[in-house]
Amino acid sequence: MNKNPYEVLGVARDASDADIKKAYHKLVMKYHPDRNPDNKEAEEKFKEVNNAFDILKDPQKRAAYDRFGDAAFAGGNASGAGFGGNPFGNGAFHFDMGGGAGMEDILREAMRGFGFGGGPQRGAPQRGGRDLLDEVVIDLKDAFFGKTHTVKFSSNVTCEKCHGHATDDGKPAPVCERCGGSGFVQTRQGFFVTEMPCPECNGLGRKISKKCSECDGTGTQHKQRTLEVKIPAGIEDGARLRLAGQGEAGANGGPAGDFYLDIRIRPDKRFERHGNDLIMHVDVPFTTLALGGEIEIETIDDKKLEVKIPAGTQVGEKLRVRGHGMPLVRRSGAYGDLYVDVAIKIPTKLSDKQKKLLSEFAGIKSEKKSWF
Repeated sequence: MNKNPYEVLGVARDASDADIKKAYHKLVMKYHPDRNPDNKEAEEKFKEVNNAFDILKDPQKRAAYDRFGDAAFAGGNASGAGFGGNPFGNGAFHFDMGGGAGMEDILREAMRGFGFGGGPQRGAPQRGGRDLLDEVVIDLKDAFFGKTHTVKFSSNVTCEKCHGHATDDGKPAPVCERCGGSGFVQTRQGFFVTEMPCPECNGLGRKISKKCSECDGTGTQHKQRTLEVKIPAGIEDGARLRLAGQGEAGANGGPAGDFYLDIRIRPDKRFERHGNDLIMHVDVPFTTLALGGEIEIETIDDKKLEVKIPAGTQVGEKLRVRGHGMPLVRRSGAYGDLYVDVAIKIPTKLSDKQKKLLSEFAGIKSEKKSWF
């Protein structure tokens, strides 16, 4: 029996999505197999936490559980992972983000659990593969130029020998004659109809006489995989990239899930990013601020630029350098702007001549009742 997902995550039934996600991340890091090698108890806890989160993060599944309890998933519809299989492959975060059973399937299984018939359906029940999620942290310069990120992970893929049909000859198995392909048989007792998995095909809807020797009749194999993900120039922190059909293989010919990559960008020492614009803080000599002049700066793409400083420029002013910010993802050849935030560095050591000149300058300004 599945454990109460609220108790597994240690949250109340009215917990918000943010509280559920926070509790999940805390527990999944605590019980992660990489942190608990050869610890069977931690491994089971890890599986329980993932199964609980799979239910509570999905509004439909959560609603079904709140209403029907464990009966909502009597037919195994809770999660593609269930309590089996490590959803983390070589460090790649791996979640079900929408694949698998829909609300109609959940309610149908709940009715079956209470003894009500759902009616036969033709053909073997299909299940979409789970989505996969990974995260990468890149530098701001990588975000400027764009890059290709290599992801290595393990997941279920369609068996190459049987092409997902689970048969030894690689061809679709014939529809089960007893259940007509629904995977369930019904018995009537008065006004009530009881429905249970078909004993002939074990609920598959198809009669497999000889299982595939490679996948043992599952239609999928667990393999190491490598994906090359192109990160576009100008991407923002928190963006999510989607590779359709690159998730886990579906069951019984169901569609594969998708692969998602979350992008995080490290803070840069020289530049602050605000949308498509960049800000850099530059110390400018007092004499240049007062008299005007030029300073040399280096842009994020390592170009040298001369920036004009107008006479009388004040500390804190931002000088705009057009077209030297971040590239716009959806507008080829377009860039944001670079802003030079003017600061001043006060010298700590002055020669006698410099002190004398500054004193004379201060005296002249005092006579005019003003100050720089």
